[in-house]
Amino acid sequence: MRTLKFLLRKEFKQIFRNKALLPLIFVVPIVQLLILPLAADYEVKNINISIVDHDHSTYSQQLISKITASGYFQLADYGTSFNQAFQQIEKDKSDLILEIPQGFEKNLVSENSEKLFVAVNAINGVKAGLGGAYLNQIITAYNNDIRLQWSQPDKFNTTPVISIASSNWFNKFLNYRFFMVPGILVVLVTMVASYMSALNIVKEKEVGTIEQINVTPIKKYQFILGKLIPFWVIGMFIFSVGLLIVGRFVYGIVPVGSLLLLYGYLAIYLIALLGMSLLISTFAETQQQAMSVAFFFIMIFMLMGGLFTSIDSMPTWAYYIAKSIPVTYFIEVVRMIILKGSGFADIKYHFVIMIGFAVLLNGLAIWNYKKTS
Repeated sequence: MRTLKFLLRKEFKQIFRNKALLPLIFVVPIVQLLILPLAADYEVKNINISIVDHDHSTYSQQLISKITASGYFQLADYGTSFNQAFQQIEKDKSDLILEIPQGFEKNLVSENSEKLFVAVNAINGVKAGLGGAYLNQIITAYNNDIRLQWSQPDKFNTTPVISIASSNWFNKFLNYRFFMVPGILVVLVTMVASYMSALNIVKEKEVGTIEQINVTPIKKYQFILGKLIPFWVIGMFIFSVGLLIVGRFVYGIVPVGSLLLLYGYLAIYLIALLGMSLLISTFAETQQQAMSVAFFFIMIFMLMGGLFTSIDSMPTWAYYIAKSIPVTYFIEVVRMIILKGSGFADIKYHFVIMIGFAVLLNGLAIWNYKKTS
C-alpha cells in the first residue's frame, strides 16, 4: 500500500502540473454536455414544403393553414405549376411538394372523396420519411375534421366504439433531451478516461521515465493500479458534475432510480474502460499511435453503442459487435436507472458482463506490461 501511495501521489502531481491538460479534462466535457444535447434531436422541424394549389378554394386554404400552423413545415413556395415547385426541390430549397387538384372542394363535397399528390425529396432518407409521415398525419386529421363537420351524430349511438387512451411512461412529455443527455454523458466520460489513460504509459515511454520505474521493485499490478486509479477518480468526478449539476439544473433531469446503484455500476465500468486504455498503451510506442487506436475504438463506441440508434435495429453482425463493447451496456444501464428507476434485479446481467470486461481487460493489461529489471 505504501508503494501504491507514492505512485498515486506522483500521478496526481503529473496531471495537475500540466496546465494545458486540465481544461481538456474538466472544462471541455462540461461545455460539450451543454451544447451537444441541443443539437442531437431526432425531431425534424422546419421542413420546407412547396404547395401547388389548382383549386384556390376555402377547403384548400384551410388545409394549407393547418399544415403551416403545425410547426413542422415552412412554406417555401406557393403556386399553380408543379414544374416550378419541382425546380425548388432541384435547387434544394424545398423538401416536399403537395399538389391540390382542381375541383378539390367540389369533388370532396359532391363525391365524398378526393386525392392529393405528395412528392418527397428522398436524398435525406430520415427527413423524407418523417416529413412524409408528418404531412400524412396532418392530412388525416384534416380529413377527420371535415367528416365531423358533415356528420350529424345520432342521439343514441348503438355502434360499438373503441376508445384508446395513451400514456407516456418514463418520459411523460416526450422530451428528447431526457433520452440523449445520459447517453452523451457516458460517451464524454468514456472519451476523457480512455484518451488520457491511453496516453499515460506511452508518455512515460517517450520521456524515458518508464526505464527508471522498471528497475524499481514495483510490481506490475501496482504500476497498473497507479495509472488506473487517478483517471478512475477523474471519471467519477466528471460524471458527477455532468449528472448532478448540468443534468439537473440545465436540463431538469432528476434520476428516478438509486444513485448508489448507478455509481456502483459506473465504478466497475471505469475499471473496465481504463483497463482497455492501459492495454492499448502497453502496445503503443508513441502517443500518436495510442491516440489513433483510441480514436478508432471511440468512433465504434459512439456509432454502435446505442447512443443514437437502437442496437436491436442493426444487422446481425453489427448487433453482436455492439454487444461486445462495454459502452453499450453502460448507456443502457444509465437510461434504465435514471429514466425508469430500474433496480439491481433489472441490471444484474449487466453487472456480470461488466465485471467480466473489467477482469479480462485489466488482466491483459497487467500481463502484457513488460517490466524488466
